[in-house]
Amino acid sequence: PGNRPLKSLSHMLKGKQGRFRQNLLGKRVDYSGRSVIAVGPSLKMYQCGLPKEMALELFKPFVMKELVQREIATNIKNAKSKIERMDDEVWDVLEDVITEHPVLLNRAPTLHRLGIQAFEPTLVEGRAIRLHPLVTTAYNADFDGDQMAVHVPLSKEAQAEARMLMLAAQNILNPKDGKPVVTPSQDMVLGNYYLTLERKDAVNTGAIFNDTNEVLKAYANGYVHLH
Repeated sequence: PGNRPLKSLSHMLKGKQGRFRQNLLGKRVDYSGRSVIAVGPSLKMYQCGLPKEMALELFKPFVMKELVQREIATNIKNAKSKIERMDDEVWDVLEDVITEHPVLLNRAPTLHRLGIQAFEPTLVEGRAIRLHPLVTTAYNADFDGDQMAVHVPLSKEAQAEARMLMLAAQNILNPKDGKPVVTPSQDMVLGNYYLTLERKDAVNTGAIFNDTNEVLKAYANGYVHLH
């Protein structure tokens, strides 16, 4: 109608907005999320920090099922409203649900196998996904605003596969050449150097302590120094 330009078949197929790239080569999926990554130095290498609200949304069906099974909620509708209100008992159930349930983290562009790895999630405050500093090399990630996508494997088989084949702790060698992809750098190297630095002239060198509390007490009183 009117003088609207006609759209040819080739026009509908080609380019970024075309059928192939828009709909066929990649699709939007459920049980996935996306957020900015931040460093999580206190995490184990196979762990990632998942924002609490994001985790609740991702694991919603699992939490609902558990609420009904534990008789915390009378039915699915009641469970759903408890989750929407974010009642206290919901967080306890969520903690149990995510235990032993790995999630996949992907950073675009996925240029090699290690661009998607599995992690055991731990709940964190805030809205950023926490990542162990040693896995950044494999992802070619840094913490200047990079974003990563989270996917939840649903079936038991998918979870087992993620845990056995894709867990970050299982992928410490680069598939390209077999060299370690997990190597300490920057603050880690500096920290190790500083910790193991030996000063011959340091005060009370050779002092013996019963436990770590004694050492901390001595340090607080200026009896010993870091080196």
